[in-house]
Amino acid sequence: MTIDATTITTPIGDLSLLARDDVIVAAGFATPQEMAERFTDDELVLKSDLGRLSRAVEAYFDGDLRALDDLPVSQPGGDFTQTAWKVMREVPPGETITYTELAARAGNSKAVRAAGSACARNLIAPIIPCHRIVRTGGTTAGKLGGYYYGLSAKEWLLAHERGT
Repeated sequence: MTIDATTITTPIGDLSLLARDDVIVAAGFATPQEMAERFTDDELVLKSDLGRLSRAVEAYFDGDLRALDDLPVSQPGGDFTQTAWKVMREVPPGETITYTELAARAGNSKAVRAAGSACARNLIAPIIPCHRIVRTGGTTAGKLGGYYYGLSAKEWLLAHERGT
């Protein structure tokens, strides 16, 4: 099988977007080759554009904060993790919830570590917006929690969504 990939220039760095059959399978602030490392049996095909997927990402960074909401995504994960990713997509742009709230909304209020793990295992950032999940009291940089692409990227995404 093939995976189509493109790189989109954003205000916080190049974002790689990988799709199979017009469904996003990976996205992040790394090279397409780095993003494709988990797809060892697939051929990576670099393209200048992925059509509506690219346009939606560009629209998001241009200020249409709901442009990513309906993009089709697929990544492997267990039931709780899949539910947690679905819940992340339900958090409105500019808002945050805590890892504890994520666990409860995903169906297991005691699974706070699993909620954090779902954020860490998310391979489709920022389309699955794990940047909207913060520590309890996480309104300042030191309490935002982690972000694979660095706290400065998480801070920028949250400020972008809040219009600040």
